[in-house]
Amino acid sequence: MNSSFSHLASHLASHLASPASGVVNFGRDICGDLSQATQREWLISNGIGGYGCGTISTTLTRCYHGLLVAALKPPLGRTLLLTKLDETLIYQRHSYSLSCDRWAGGTLTGYGYRHLEQFHLEGTTPVWSYAIADALLQKRIWMQRNENTTYIQYTLARSTAPLTLSIKALINYRDHHSVTPQSSWQIQTRAHPRGLKIEAFEQATSFYLLSSKGQLLPASKWHQHYLLNLEHYRGLSPLDNNFHAATLRTTLKTGETLTFVASTHPHPDLNGQAALTLRQQYEQTLLDCFPSASAPPYIQQLTLAADQFIVNRTLPPESEDTDLATDSVGLTDSADSITAKQTTDPKTTIGKTIIAGYPWFGDWGRDTMIALPGLTLATGRPDIARPILRTFARYLSQGMLPNAFPEANDAPGYNTVDAILWYFEAIRAYFEATQDLALIEELFPALQTVIDWHLRGTRYNIHADSSDGLLYAGEVGAQLTWMDAKVDDWVVTPRIGKPVEINALWHNALRCMAQFAQQLGQPLDQSDRPYLTLAAQTAASFQKFWQPDRGYCYDVIDGPEGNDPALRPNQLFAVSLAFAPPLLPAQQKAIVDTCAQQLLTSHGLRSLSPNHPDYVGVYGGDRIKRDGSYHQGTTWAWLIGPFTQAHLKVYQNPDLARTFLTPLIHHLQSGCTGTLSEIFDGESPFTSRGAFAQAWSVAEVLRLWQLLKQ
Repeated sequence: MNSSFSHLASHLASHLASPASGVVNFGRDICGDLSQATQREWLISNGIGGYGCGTISTTLTRCYHGLLVAALKPPLGRTLLLTKLDETLIYQRHSYSLSCDRWAGGTLTGYGYRHLEQFHLEGTTPVWSYAIADALLQKRIWMQRNENTTYIQYTLARSTAPLTLSIKALINYRDHHSVTPQSSWQIQTRAHPRGLKIEAFEQATSFYLLSSKGQLLPASKWHQHYLLNLEHYRGLSPLDNNFHAATLRTTLKTGETLTFVASTHPHPDLNGQAALTLRQQYEQTLLDCFPSASAPPYIQQLTLAADQFIVNRTLPPESEDTDLATDSVGLTDSADSITAKQTTDPKTTIGKTIIAGYPWFGDWGRDTMIALPGLTLATGRPDIARPILRTFARYLSQGMLPNAFPEANDAPGYNTVDAILWYFEAIRAYFEATQDLALIEELFPALQTVIDWHLRGTRYNIHADSSDGLLYAGEVGAQLTWMDAKVDDWVVTPRIGKPVEINALWHNALRCMAQFAQQLGQPLDQSDRPYLTLAAQTAASFQKFWQPDRGYCYDVIDGPEGNDPALRPNQLFAVSLAFAPPLLPAQQKAIVDTCAQQLLTSHGLRSLSPNHPDYVGVYGGDRIKRDGSYHQGTTWAWLIGPFTQAHLKVYQNPDLARTFLTPLIHHLQSGCTGTLSEIFDGESPFTSRGAFAQAWSVAEVLRLWQLLKQ
């Protein structure tokens, strides 16, 4: 055995020994079936908002598919740069295409999936194994952390003769939400050491295509009319064009490796093995942080998936942030006291945040706070939770956290009533896990002001009703709760009034404040009305939500049209939260049982009962149809968290509760492999829809696994 082959064998053996190996591992039955191989996707990420994704078959089905979608304004400004590589092999005088493309009209070319013998994940790194006669070519794709750099590595693992590899690099330069129109422009390529420099147009960020061996020869041809089937399903423009920028041709012998790199950095490391080792070492540190050494492989896979959502956020200089300085709630004494580490630019700082989901979401306040316990605390990484909590404190305004940050990094929007309430719960969970009293002390004055704003009233008519202590929220045209679908001026589920989960969270926040005050040795009468007194009033008034004739809670009370009796899963938080309102045991059981019978599916809970006239069981179609069904029956994976926790509270049976997680564990092998989807149809077979990787879906399964293993 020669030295290069010996190194390769050792390299492969180390991967097979990885604890997460085998969770996602497909053979010919999946890889050789075009439909199955195209339905399954993969995801890589770089920790600053950039990502790459595609299908196992390599067929493009989304406008988001690409090997390098760079975050040019981290964590947003995401721009498709390298779309795909089309490989052709010449072995023993025969030519084999590894690509697979679908074109306008449905024509298919390439058929590369027919040569795909195996697809598996090594950690989060997707690996394709192509069998050509007696040759075996492996391809791996991963990203460099904190850089817009993607590595594509080819290794000839087995052969009896040299293999010639010809690679076409297809690039683009567009926002990842869009497609490139037919009237395409001329992209410039210039010589660069070990490759080419790409200049899409004058104001564009330059990027680079590089290779560890062989020569990249410039090309200049648009490939037009790729058919993106999933965009067609979503009612969006389904045709895209990509530019053939270069062709690489080289020969590999058994055990040899070729590394292709796409990067916005002019001089990335071309040592593919060193770069891959860094990725592997980083992922091993994530597994080493996990608090349980006996975690099964699927939980370790989810631990790695969790990290894909955690990214850096560049924070604006406080002196220039005049709106926030005016509206903030007491955290303007020092920028450094709130943010994470200082960058080389003294006017900016770097914080931490959470991408809500791939491929299209940015960082959202609500999603971040819901996902934080599962993504960071359940995975043994409180050191990540702390800077996230401090980052968002920077954006507190009039007692509210931002709903979302725009792609253009403009001022954030504050159209959310619950993000700030979930912030209290995230801090409570963090303190329970760490006993970090210093952070509680740092944030407590701001949290006091948050309560004050809600007592006197803040944006969107959000205020505590002095007559009953319940929180009212909403005005015409605004979507404030997590059921936030809006099409132009149509708010699908306005939920104006006093929503049930908002008031469960309000009660929880007041109890958290009382706990924080006690831990700090503060008197409970720091505001005009003590937190425990406010919480008691809210708790007593919470009985207004109960419908004795139906045996479950109103979804909203005191709205413009009275009380809303629709059966939705929001009432589960009145049972599952740490400081849940004091419902009677019989009421808690009735809520859990009713939700189980009408809302529970294999992959989460329906957002509306099938018995309701507005129920929609299949999510799809154009924007109006999709958003019209988003919270009207669509199944949400993250809701398995409050349901299972409420079920555990009522039935006290961890073994039974664990069974609700099993179908989502199976989902790691479908959809986007190795992670969990955002939503599913409300009807069998509960097909996955929406974002193919969602932070709070992953987070809630991890959080529950830690809760239930005890």
